[in-house]
Amino acid sequence: MTALASVRTSAERALVAPPARFRDLLAAEWIKLWSLRSTPWSLLGAELVVIAFNVGYAWDHYRYWPTFDREHQAQFVEQKMALWDAFTTNAGMVLMLCFSAIGALTVVGEYSTGMIRTTFAAVPARRSVMAAKVLVVAAVTTVCGAIVSAASFALTQAILGARGAGVSIGEPGAVRLVVASALLAPVSALVGMAIGTLLRHSASTIVASVVVLLVLPMVVSDQRHWTAVLAHTLPFKAWMRLVQAGQYETLYPWSIGGAWFVYGAWALVAAVITVTAVHRRDQ
Repeated sequence: MTALASVRTSAERALVAPPARFRDLLAAEWIKLWSLRSTPWSLLGAELVVIAFNVGYAWDHYRYWPTFDREHQAQFVEQKMALWDAFTTNAGMVLMLCFSAIGALTVVGEYSTGMIRTTFAAVPARRSVMAAKVLVVAAVTTVCGAIVSAASFALTQAILGARGAGVSIGEPGAVRLVVASALLAPVSALVGMAIGTLLRHSASTIVASVVVLLVLPMVVSDQRHWTAVLAHTLPFKAWMRLVQAGQYETLYPWSIGGAWFVYGAWALVAAVITVTAVHRRDQ
């Protein structure tokens, strides 16, 4: 009987699946992300639209350059206004909208299809699953943001360079502009993921993302101290501070380091919410 019990115990242990390793979870999330046909097309479409916005502004300045008087042309060159065309405000808004939606759908999509229940049934360690999802989405959107930012800078400065108005990457503030614009993509995607984890509904998540990332910065004024402080805590305002070209003038100035801190804080808090919010909630 003892030998039989020992054999049965060994067989039962052999049937128990080993716990999933974190690298296996990363691989699974990578496969899930790219198994959707919409993923590459959504990323490509977002990249092309943002680049088109920036190139359009640069081409507009190139086309109408002869109509500017010499004083205006000299001012454009001296003040390095070509940096404004490298990544425009409208392009930044479109990028935040697109990548927050992409980040949100990586979470909300699984809730809408019920795939999240299958995932958590296979891997009960919910926080590990969401941590892997966060890392995969952050990595992919960072690469996409880098491509958009670098391509925008190169194309816009090439266009303006034909008029003698472009700047090089060595220009003060140029590297900061490229890096800040690249990182705007993963920050926006992580915020979208966090909101999607909390709301679990596609329409409400998209609306909430737009309100948090785009509407609040427009509503909050920087003409009073307390509203300026609130505005400085928002990622869009932080991006605008980081890409600021020339002399920075405002009633309530803040530092470059403060803007980088806001970037990091939003990304970190969003990641923590995404990872921890699913731990004790029913699916």
